[in-house]
Amino acid sequence: MMAFEQIPRKDWYSILGADPSTSVSDLKQKYQKLILMYHPDKQSADGPAGAVEERIQKFIEIDQAWKVLGNEQTKKEYDLQRREDDLRNVGPLDAQICLEDMSWNKDDCSYFLSCRCGGKYSVSKDEAKDVNLISCDTCSLVIELLHSA
Repeated sequence: MMAFEQIPRKDWYSILGADPSTSVSDLKQKYQKLILMYHPDKQSADGPAGAVEERIQKFIEIDQAWKVLGNEQTKKEYDLQRREDDLRNVGPLDAQICLEDMSWNKDDCSYFLSCRCGGKYSVSKDEAKDVNLISCDTCSLVIELLHSA
């Protein structure tokens, strides 16, 4: 499904010294600065073998981070996966819901469901196919969105 699922989960933002709110242009600047700093051609061959290997590994990680975060689609998928991972750590699921059981809001093109706290769970039409967990906008409850096969 997602290209970066094959790679062990890493925090691509921290590798670039950024966070999810960093703009793409700032991510690019951070990437360019780091890639030059760790580029193998810029390294001294006189250093200890372990240090050289570490710097090459860091260079590869920086390049991988940019491949994920520098592409709009893979960045969106990665951000959704991070959000889902965060929600999984919140606690147990409140319910499992089929998309068909949610109400449609034509004004903002999203699906929603009322939470028992009075808040609501909502997901945009575009995200609905990719998202598995949705958090309430008011409390800490989470529902799992079941996708039909």
